[in-house]
Amino acid sequence: MGIPSDDVVIIRPPETPGEPSLITISCPDKTGLGCDLCRVILLFGLNIVRGDFSTDGKWCYVLFWVVERGRKATRWALLKKRLIAACPPASSPLGIDSYYFNRRQETATEQNPQVFLLMFSCYDRMGLLHDVTEVLCELELTIRRVKVSTTPDGRVVDLFLVTDTRELLHTKNRKDEACTQLSAVLGDSMCSCDIELASAELAECLQASSFLPPSVTEDLITLEFQEEPSSSLPRSSVSVDNSLSHAHSLIQIQCHDHKGLLYDIMRTLKDYNIQISYGRFNAAENGNCNIDLFVVQNDGKKIVDSNKQKALCSRLRMELSCSLRVNLISRGPDTELIVANPVELSGKGRPLVFFDITLALKILKIRIFLAEIGRHVVGDREWEVYRVHLGDDHELCGSRDKIVEAVTKMLMGWH
Repeated sequence: MGIPSDDVVIIRPPETPGEPSLITISCPDKTGLGCDLCRVILLFGLNIVRGDFSTDGKWCYVLFWVVERGRKATRWALLKKRLIAACPPASSPLGIDSYYFNRRQETATEQNPQVFLLMFSCYDRMGLLHDVTEVLCELELTIRRVKVSTTPDGRVVDLFLVTDTRELLHTKNRKDEACTQLSAVLGDSMCSCDIELASAELAECLQASSFLPPSVTEDLITLEFQEEPSSSLPRSSVSVDNSLSHAHSLIQIQCHDHKGLLYDIMRTLKDYNIQISYGRFNAAENGNCNIDLFVVQNDGKKIVDSNKQKALCSRLRMELSCSLRVNLISRGPDTELIVANPVELSGKGRPLVFFDITLALKILKIRIFLAEIGRHVVGDREWEVYRVHLGDDHELCGSRDKIVEAVTKMLMGWH
């Protein structure tokens, strides 16, 4: 028998101001559960400063100590709801086989949700795209692709392909809610707003493409095959030890903290079908992190193959030191900001990337002339690539290095 669903997730506020809140999760286990939970926490703008998790292969118990990162007040009730949704149900009246069959059906739906086209036009102003992105995040609308262009008369025409976490965007009330909130932010400058189900041709645009400018492709391939990308931060240490447990391999990680660090680790392990039996994570005030993970492969065995160990350690080191790729490219008179991050094998992209990019550019007072989000296959991996054409005023706001540094720091939480 499972425990009542209300007890699956318990959120306890800090006893004193400035201390972390404690999230306790107790639910049936599944491969990749840690990744899914960390992704939700990252999506809500929280930073995990400590973690403790254990499982017997059937039931798991997870503790996360989290702190807010200075955005708007956390919607704790909604966070709890989303965390519960990420957990397998505590009991299934039709049996475990029925649950996993239904879960496969749900997963297929998650990977192919209904896609809607959000179209609106308004008069341009500094930070406009970030303000719109913030509204969509608050509405729980996931931006899958965007095309933003500025007309000669100063109007902005925005086309967003979005999916709805609440799965209600087909209703009139939900569409009205979205347009009303956009109007509240844009004010009298908004000329029009419309939401409709995307055509099959538009939905196909979300499929990964192999086309990217050669310079971008070369950068991604170079990073893929580097043992560890160059960085001013201390080198990350990742090792696999099979001597401390007869049943588990111990993965030990020492690295510098960044936004979504635990998500990046869990995402990588999920993609490699590695199951965590016990783990502990701690981030010190100086930014150094220590992670110990007792793991097994999907077949329940230790990681004894030296080639598998080397590949896993290499991938983890790369993700820890360079989980997102940021570059600024000149194309004749135009300047394009490129940001790329790997997509999970499940098809999910990293949360809040576009939010952070547009916020960094807003702070730098750089206008966005054109922006596109797309998915591309480079090597054997799928990438979500953000291409942002900067306005001419970027030359007045700082050097190329300053722009790349500001965007990187915002994405990594180092600002």
